Amino acid sequence: MLGFNDKDLGSRPKEVADRKKVMSPTLTAKNLMRDAWPLQRYTKLDNIFYEAVRFISPRVTKEFTARRARSIWEGTARRIDSDEMDALRAALIEESKIEARELRARLASLDQKIASFEAVAHRQAVARQGSEMGR
Repeated sequence: MLGFNDKDLGSRPKEVADRKKVMSPTLTAKNLMRDAWPLQRYTKLDNIFYEAVRFISPRVTKEFTARRARSIWEGTARRIDSDEMDALRAALIEESKIEARELRARLASLDQKIASFEAVAHRQAVARQGSEMGR
């Protein structure tokens, strides 16, 4: 005999066990590539693909072309080899080092500008004090 249950199963969301969200290797590679070669720095996608090929080619066993770089950039690559993923991680580390160097240089330049502004302000204050004492 079949039984009936009064619970409405359709209105209740399915309970999913605690699963960590895992990103596909293709999406991970896409994000790594976009972070390693930011469009703001390279201004054109062709420049990005050229630099990606220059950086990744010596680090992988298979031929790495601009077309392959584009497919990773767009997230349409069917697979990502482990040596490509390692090269992308290395590229991200290099980009981070470049960005840190540029930020340090920018901060040093700003510190120099602030110091020169303060020196001018100090000279003006001393000149004002001198003119007030001379009266």
